Formats: sequence, C-alpha cells, structure tokens
Amino acid sequence: MRLESGIHNTSEIGRLRRVLLHRPGGELENLMPEYLERLLFDDIPYLKEAQEEHDAFADCLRQSGVEVVYLTDLVLQSITDRSVRDELIRQFTAEAGIEDPRLRDTVAEHLSAMPDREMVQTMMAGIRRQDLRAAGGRLGDYLAAAGDGYPFAVDPMPNLYFTRDPFATIGTGVSIHKMHTPTRNRETLFGKFIFEHDPAYRNTPRWYDRGETTSLEGGDILILSPSVLAVGISQRTQEDSIDQLAETVLSQSKTFRKVLAFNIPKSRSFMHLDTVFTMVDRDKFTVHPNILSQITVFVMELDENRKMTIRQEDGRLEDILKEHLELDRVTLIPCGQGSEIDAAREQWSDGSNTLAIAPGEVVVYSRNYVTNRSLEEAGIKVHTIPSAELSRGRGGPRCMSMPLWRDDP
Repeated sequence: MRLESGIHNTSEIGRLRRVLLHRPGGELENLMPEYLERLLFDDIPYLKEAQEEHDAFADCLRQSGVEVVYLTDLVLQSITDRSVRDELIRQFTAEAGIEDPRLRDTVAEHLSAMPDREMVQTMMAGIRRQDLRAAGGRLGDYLAAAGDGYPFAVDPMPNLYFTRDPFATIGTGVSIHKMHTPTRNRETLFGKFIFEHDPAYRNTPRWYDRGETTSLEGGDILILSPSVLAVGISQRTQEDSIDQLAETVLSQSKTFRKVLAFNIPKSRSFMHLDTVFTMVDRDKFTVHPNILSQITVFVMELDENRKMTIRQEDGRLEDILKEHLELDRVTLIPCGQGSEIDAAREQWSDGSNTLAIAPGEVVVYSRNYVTNRSLEEAGIKVHTIPSAELSRGRGGPRCMSMPLWRDDP
C-alpha cells in the first residue's frame, strides 16, 4: 500500500500505517545521577540494551506492516537549504539556556562545523563542556567553556524517545506543544522545523503552536473516534491550553465535533491521560484501577452559533465512554488485574500505556505480564517487546510512538 504524504490520524485504533520513532542515542549516555531531576528522568538506562530493545519495537511494528520513520531523518529532511540550517542553529542555541554570549557563539560554531546528521544528533545528545574546551582555539573560548563546574554547555534531551509528547497528530493536522518544563520544551523545536520545512509535512494544518503561553503535552491527547477527542487536565496540560486546542480543532477540522476534558490527578504517577487509560479496541480500554469508581469530564462543543459550550459530567468512566462513543457496552481492563500491589508495580512500568496497531491488536511491554494476561483474556491480540532498559524512562509503547498515518477505524 502506497501512502500519501502528510498526516491522517482519526482514531487510537485505526490500522497504523506510518509511525514516528526516535532511536535512543547519546543523550542517554549524558545522564548523571546528580541531574536526573533536572532532566525529568528517574534512572539511567544502559544505551546498548535500550537501543536493542527499541530496535525490537521497530521490528515488531514493521512485521505488522507499519512504516517506521525516525525523528532524526525527518529533521534532516527539513534542512532544505543553508538558511534553514543556520536558523535551526540560531534557534537551538537561543533556547539552550546558555547565558554566556561567548559560550553561545562557541556552541554555534561547534555545531556549524559538523555535517548535518552529526549536528542534529549532537543537538539531541547535548554538548559536554570538555568537548568545547578541546576544540577551543582562543583562551577566552576555553575559559567560557570551562564554566562554573556544571559539565554541560547544552543539556541532553533524554526524553526524546517518547515521541508522543512534543507534538500530536490530530485528524489531518498537528499540534506542536508548549511543554510543561523548559527541559522538554526544546524538543518541540524539531517539530517546528519538520512542519515548517519538510516538503512532506510543511502544509499540515496547525491546531496549536509551541509559542503559546500555557502547556499542552501529547500524552494527554487521545483520539477516541473521528468525532471525539479526549484531553487530560493533568500535571502537564493546563486548562487554558485545552480551551484553545478545542476551539481550533472544533472550528477548523473536518470531523471532530466534541472534546472531552478529563480531570485526572496532578501527580507524576498520573503524568498524562495515557498513563491512566488507553484504547485497545472499539469498545475496550486499559485503565488504572484508581479511576474506575468516579471521574470528572468536561464536555466541550460548539453550539449552532459556533460558540463554545462546556458542561460537567461526573460518573463512572465506563458510562462516560459509552455515552459519548455511542457504544452499547464498554469493557475496562484494569492494570494489574485490579490488584493493589500488581497495579502499582505495573503502572510504574506503564502497564496501561498500550499502542494499538489495529482494532484489538496492541504492542505492550513484556514485563507487565499480569496486565498483558488480562488483555489476552479480553480477546486482544498482544505483541510483547523487551523493556528492561526502555521502561527506566517511565514511558510505554504509546509514549514511544507518534502515529503519522492511520486508516480510518
């Protein structure tokens, strides 16, 4: 099957045809225990094993007929001429948190001297001050690079392999995000250049932009059907962002008629909506047991005058999904089979964070064997991938993938 260029994503479960991944790179080898909190990471994966596990993930997708494209390759395709390259370096160094102007110039020169691929990979991996000192030809550059004892001139981006978050494809458009923290906001620069310069994607409608003032992250966006979009009000996505996204999507997209804003706990263990529940079939969802009893959702729609209306609904997740997806029944599959201990352990390694590659067919981490057994018992076809190192980043198969093209469900 030959796919068109561009974006098409109208459901969490439509047959996946093209997906964006990022193979972990040198950014993981620039993690240090002292700075994990600064970089929003909980552990230090072993890069060689993490890459092998990620390759197994990509191979699993390819064997299911999915075209895999990589973030680095799309960024390279967006560098269409010298002026684009220069602008990427300028914006990257401007957003890299480099306060010393001389050091900023040194970093720009360091990147400018590299071939394109090495330059992009270095931007992602971060730049150690010692590498700049080794290349410095002037005493002032050497002293600027020596700095104040902090080992990096530019921080690494270890969260990049979670491609779900910096931007989201919705229908035939994209939202490029203002991330909750400056650490991750730099990741969205790559999305900006892809959707402004890559010939295959530069004409994609824009639902949200990274220059906004309130945060929105892709893990909080679930496409429940071609007409219903779900967004989590979470630790990392703010209500003002949802207002703006809903207004744009409902007024400009061709299919979406309703946005469901789910109010979820504001904690790291419930970081995004897709750590609380994901869609695995037309009427089946994985869920965290803590949201089975009661949840609040705000239903956002445009009235006949194209003005936004919002109403609050409180109730069981099952009933809310049945009503808005017009289903006779909904099956909720609790993480850890509802066991307090198993659910807590498997939620930690994203047992509820599944990637549907077709209705009733998902990719999951092998380590979440209790939840995986529940999925199989519910009739879901399960593809397991190794995850001893990947899971240290606290994200599952859905977090690690950004669908670019899905068939309609």
